[in-house]
Amino acid sequence: MSDTSRPYTVFSDVDETLITVKSMFDFLHYRLVRLHGAAGEEEYERIMAVLRRRAADGVPRTEINRAYYRHYAGEDVAAVTALADDWFTERAASTRGFWIDSTREALHRHRAAGASVVLVSGSFPPLLEPLAREIGADAVLCTRPLADSGTYTGEVAVPVIGEGKREAVLAHLASRPDTDPRDCWAYGDHVSDLPMLELVGHPVAVGDDPELRERLALRAETTAAAR
Repeated sequence: MSDTSRPYTVFSDVDETLITVKSMFDFLHYRLVRLHGAAGEEEYERIMAVLRRRAADGVPRTEINRAYYRHYAGEDVAAVTALADDWFTERAASTRGFWIDSTREALHRHRAAGASVVLVSGSFPPLLEPLAREIGADAVLCTRPLADSGTYTGEVAVPVIGEGKREAVLAHLASRPDTDPRDCWAYGDHVSDLPMLELVGHPVAVGDDPELRERLALRAETTAAAR
């Protein structure tokens, strides 16, 4: 852990870093099946086929993120939030397979050491806020769908993916000038988390993404050589 005589922040990705599922897609499936049964299952498969095809064609992750939220155009924010609460309650109550225990336990240790914990994700508030409450996170930096009169428009302000995570974390750090990024930690599972991980003194790779682990190992070697 960091020197607890100084304030520090821990930034954590969520999907496949803190929880085993991709929250946006798991919830999309949950929501469509809950509302429409078998027809919802078919709609989910149709949506996912389109998104997977776009990803295979090289469409940037930020655009995939935007495309996902267009499926909420016209939906009532309060209704989605209530269903998201049900989703979290059911998933978190599962006896296995929801939390990545190593990350969850690490975040609890950081909090016990006096750190501020911040979730950073391309997912959205209805799914992330219950998670934040459960682990005691102090803030959530995420993609925020736009709404008008309590209804989602289908558009988002800024996707918090890749460089979007970097910008969100930089802004958060700028609001806390007493925190030195070299004392801070960050957890991520995918190479797209690097823009966030490279901002802190203690980046941690969760899982076995070979590119992410190689890039962080190279960074550690470069940092050590420069000392």
